[in-house]
Amino acid sequence: MRMAESDAAASPLFDSPIAFIGGGNMARSLIGGLTARGTPPERIRVVDPDADTRAALTRDFGVAAFAHATDAVAGAVTWVLATKPQVMREVCTALADEARSARPLVLSIAAGITAVQLERWLGGDLAIVRTMPNTPALLGAGVTGLYANANVDAAGRAYADALLRSAGDTVWLEAEAQMDAVTAVSGSGPAYVFLLAEAMEAAAVAQGLEADAARTLVQQTVLGAARMLVEDGATPSELRRRVTSPGGTTQAAIEVLEGGGLRTLMGEAIDRATRRGAELAAAND
Repeated sequence: MRMAESDAAASPLFDSPIAFIGGGNMARSLIGGLTARGTPPERIRVVDPDADTRAALTRDFGVAAFAHATDAVAGAVTWVLATKPQVMREVCTALADEARSARPLVLSIAAGITAVQLERWLGGDLAIVRTMPNTPALLGAGVTGLYANANVDAAGRAYADALLRSAGDTVWLEAEAQMDAVTAVSGSGPAYVFLLAEAMEAAAVAQGLEADAARTLVQQTVLGAARMLVEDGATPSELRRRVTSPGGTTQAAIEVLEGGGLRTLMGEAIDRATRRGAELAAAND
């Protein structure tokens, strides 16, 4: 559910300052995406305790960087909470007075922290959009799950969508409980692919290929398969069927993977990651 682009562009949010609380890799990816798409650097403020990080952000993107959060959020109508989950409560409670006064649109990219927790720590009755991007966002090729609480209006949803689309595609959720599954599938998902690539490389070397050749073969195979998944339009099962000739080498390998319980293992892994997300939220309460 998105606003028409003309309506979204008319929202004051699109012309107002935005403050990033935390200047780590994910914040950098979003800032880079925003500035690449034409957001004036002077509209973006960042706070980070590390002087080198602040200097790099200013050098690379021309944005204002601050050591103290209160300086960064002054006048900003959108806040992006990009700190580590372990310190989110401390950061939010320290900014509660400013939040009650400014009533910003608040976006969070922290895993395991619910919208209810954020709203409570910031003083209540605020528009909160909880998001879960993944690491390919650093390349502009990520995907982000988003959930908005009842205080977020259509303009806020449109702005949050536009901001996160600077790092890739977006998927909106109707229930916040689904965010743990998003974290398990796409947030953690790149690691599953990396593990597969790691195993494929090791197996290739074991079959006598040089390490450099194995790396190139695996990298391009994963890249090409991913592009086919996105660009072909067919389901994964159909794409697999097309390259699995009866009695051929691919079928021999697939039979080993299926016989070894790959599907069951993947289901169990995603279920465990989903439950762990809920556990982390409870631990941070």
